[in-house]
Amino acid sequence: MGFWSNVKSDIDAVMENDPAARSRFEAIFTYSGLHAIWSHRIAHFFYKRRWFTVARIISQVNRFFTGIEIHPGARIGRKLFIDHGMGVVIGETCEIGDDVIIYQGVTLGGTGKEKGKRHPTIGNRVVIASGAKVLGSFKVGDNSNIGANSVVLREVPPNSTVVGIPGRIVKRNGRRVDDRLDHTNLPDPLIDTFRFMQKEINELKAELEKLKCAESKPDEASKAEPVGTAPYDK
Repeated sequence: MGFWSNVKSDIDAVMENDPAARSRFEAIFTYSGLHAIWSHRIAHFFYKRRWFTVARIISQVNRFFTGIEIHPGARIGRKLFIDHGMGVVIGETCEIGDDVIIYQGVTLGGTGKEKGKRHPTIGNRVVIASGAKVLGSFKVGDNSNIGANSVVLREVPPNSTVVGIPGRIVKRNGRRVDDRLDHTNLPDPLIDTFRFMQKEINELKAELEKLKCAESKPDEASKAEPVGTAPYDK
């Protein structure tokens, strides 16, 4: 895939995923996420040729102007869309597939000083919502959603949704989430468990009230005056 072909696919990603984008002209000149991706492609070109210092300088200039830090060693696929982008951090050994969407405040990082592959591999058509942290050397499967502010520390199977701290996997019958941009209405299994427990508690309370009523009725009957005990008037 040539440089200009990648540039075109990057612009296409903006137009497809951001309803606020009115024209390609606007996207080219005003989208910091797009600028960050293009700068990274240049930095990665020098990184592959072992011009590490030049690559890092380009990366840091990119960070200064866009607020997005992408290590020159990271591998990025086609049609990556970084929306808003401020505070996004992508580590050196991170690999990102095609048609991925990343929102502001996302970190794709490592968990220590280990050598070699230490950052996540993101599959195709993955959405990573605002503030999410994906930390470690594992894969996030294709067509998965990472909920806002989630902290993901282990592998995510394909077609999954992850929410919470630490991230908990929620599968939807092995199917991809219909609206891949709706990252605010994601299920939370912990909240669902609490709701189920509350329902059980309410049912137990209702049963207890029935038992109390059943026990009180015989007592009331015994206290009542027996029929036919009144004195007979002649």
